[in-house]
Amino acid sequence: MALRTLDSLGSLAGKRVIVRVDFNVPLKEGVITDDGRIRAALPTLNKLIDQGARVIACSHLGRPDGAPDPKYSLEPVAQRLSELLGKPVAFARDTVGTSAQEAAAALEDGDVAVIENLRFNPGETAKDAGERRAFAEQLAALGEALVSDGFGVVHRKQASVYELAKILPSAAGLLIEKEVDVLDRLTENPERPYAVVLGGSKVSDKLGVIEHLLPRADKILVGGGMMFTFLAAQGFPVGKSLLEPDQIDTVKGYIQTAADKGVELILPVDAVMASGFAADADHVVAPADALEDTPFGADGMGLDIGPDTATTFAEAIRSSTTVFWNGPMGVFEFPAFSGGTRAVAQALAEVDGLSVVGGGDTAAAVRQLGFHDEQFGHISTGGGASLEFLEGKKLPGLEVLGWES
Repeated sequence: MALRTLDSLGSLAGKRVIVRVDFNVPLKEGVITDDGRIRAALPTLNKLIDQGARVIACSHLGRPDGAPDPKYSLEPVAQRLSELLGKPVAFARDTVGTSAQEAAAALEDGDVAVIENLRFNPGETAKDAGERRAFAEQLAALGEALVSDGFGVVHRKQASVYELAKILPSAAGLLIEKEVDVLDRLTENPERPYAVVLGGSKVSDKLGVIEHLLPRADKILVGGGMMFTFLAAQGFPVGKSLLEPDQIDTVKGYIQTAADKGVELILPVDAVMASGFAADADHVVAPADALEDTPFGADGMGLDIGPDTATTFAEAIRSSTTVFWNGPMGVFEFPAFSGGTRAVAQALAEVDGLSVVGGGDTAAAVRQLGFHDEQFGHISTGGGASLEFLEGKKLPGLEVLGWES
C-alpha cells in the first residue's frame, strides 16, 4: 500500500481535524530558540485552514513523564504559531479535559487551536497498548479526522501517532509526505555520486544506518566524536577523545566491507585537539596519526575535524549529486570547534543535486551557524526517525498510514 495522503480524506470543510504535529522545539527560559519544526508544519496547517477545516493541533514537548509540568507547556508554541499563521490560535490548558473540549467545540471554519502537551497524559507513551488506546479514544472524541504530520515521532508507537490513526480516518500531512519522498530517494536508486556524511558522538548510534547505506553509497565520510573509534581501528592513539572500544572490531569490519565493495570511505586526516572540553580550551591541529603528539599529550581531546579534513570533505560533498548528512563534525556550540561543521554545511549548500540535512543536532547546527533552510534540498525534522527510515526499519507511525518500506 502507498502512503495515504491528505486528498484521501476528501473535503474537510467544516470538520474538526486533529493534526499530530511535532512541536518539540528547544526552549530557553520559556523562549523558543529554534522554531524550525513549527515552520515545517505550516504548509499542512495552511492547506487545512484554506479548506475551511477546524484545526486542533497536538504535540509533545520534552519529557514531562506523564504529568503536567509548566516548563514543558506548549503555550509559547501556540503564541509563536499564531505569529507565523498571522491569525489567533486558541490554547487549551489540558489534553482531553474540559479546556480541550471547549476549545474544540468553539472552533469555526478555518480556526486553529493547540491543546496542551500530550505527554502530560501518561497514556500517550504508555507501554501498555490498552492504556494508549484509552487515551487515543479520548483524543478522537475531539475530532472527526486525523492528519499525521509529526515525522519526528513516526518511529514511536504512541497513542497520538499509532492508535489514534486506527480510530479516526487518517492520512499523512504534507511534511510527512515530503519526508518519506526525500528519504526514499536516498535508499532507492539515488542519483550518483551519492555521499553519506556521518558525525555525532557515537558509532553505536549509527550502526544500523552504516550497515544499510554502505552497499548503497559511493562515498562515506566520517567525522564528529565517532571518528575517533575509526581512527583507533586504524591503530592510531586518540588521547582522551570520545572512544567506544567495544565498537573497534565492528568498525574494522566496516572499513573492510567498504574496501570490498569499492565504497570510498573518507576518514579524517587531522583533528583539532584541545586541552579539555571547554569553549576557551587551548587547542592545536594535529595529524590523525599523531593526535597525542601535541602539548597536551595523551590528555588531549579531539573536538573537531581539522582544516585539511574539512577541505577534503567539502570537495567530496560538492562533487556528489546526492548527499545525506547526519551528525555535527565537532562541538559546534563552541565557536573554536565549529569550523568542520561549518565547512560541511557550506559544501552541502553548494551541491548541484539533492542535499539532505538529517534533523536533530545537525539541523540545529546549521541554523545556529547562520545557514537558512532554503540553502539545502531538505532539512529533516526527525533525527531518530530519519535514521531508522534509512536503516530500513519499519516505522509504526508510517505503517498505520499505509506505508510499506
